[in-house]
Amino acid sequence: MTKPENPLLSWTETAKYWIQYSATIRAMFAPLTNALIEHAGINEGQTVLDVAGGPGEPGLTIAEKVGPNGSVTCTDAVAEMVEAARNDATRRGLTNVQFHQCTADSLPFPDNYFDTTVCRLGIMLVPDPLAAVREMLRVTKPGGRLALAVWHKSEINPFCYVVTNVMAQHVNAPAADPDAPNAFRFAESGKLANVLTEAGAREVEERVVKFNIQAPISAHEFWIMRSRTSDTLREKLAKLSTEEQTQIADEVQQEVKEFFPHNQMNFPTQMILATATKST
Repeated sequence: MTKPENPLLSWTETAKYWIQYSATIRAMFAPLTNALIEHAGINEGQTVLDVAGGPGEPGLTIAEKVGPNGSVTCTDAVAEMVEAARNDATRRGLTNVQFHQCTADSLPFPDNYFDTTVCRLGIMLVPDPLAAVREMLRVTKPGGRLALAVWHKSEINPFCYVVTNVMAQHVNAPAADPDAPNAFRFAESGKLANVLTEAGAREVEERVVKFNIQAPISAHEFWIMRSRTSDTLREKLAKLSTEEQTQIADEVQQEVKEFFPHNQMNFPTQMILATATKST
């Protein structure tokens, strides 16, 4: 029997690019981080768990919010991501943060430990989201809050669909399994809320968060970043000739021009933010 591929292997390769572009990614999703903080009700003095936080966000920004009387625990399944988060915390002078390498469905923390648990753009990529949400609820205090952010539909997010549409002209790809780990697994309204409800959360709400993905990078820099930080995109490009790769790069940069006024990235964006409370 063939051993199933370990999805963490691709993320280990991807991690170096997320670390390379971590400052840009932090700026890009800062409005989403702020929405998480607001709708999770995170305040000074709280203990917060950040699940699948990659190279440190939103956990490190939350650490600034909760202050020295609070604490944040940053987790990720990939060791390189956790180490990058630790290094960034040191660089930013944050001393109220702890770090653990672990998967979302096996959190090494006691029951009823955190005031709030958050996951920004991670829950759609875990193998078993229901198991992961149950674990998040387990380690959250009764009456504590969960806040999970995911991508809304690709076709309303030009940051995503422009590249997808160009690639579709060059590479034949099978239709994605809507329930398999991928960026748009919970893009349908209500789908993530249903997982939270099934896991036993109460006061489950979903809202659409609209903001602009902004960063001081050019269309060319955008393409380089996108082609490196996406493992599926890297895999597709690797199978093409140098000429085809150059053609795709040129086409993407042409198609995204309207989203780079003054040669700086500015994509209108929509995300889904699901919040819930743990039963008392």
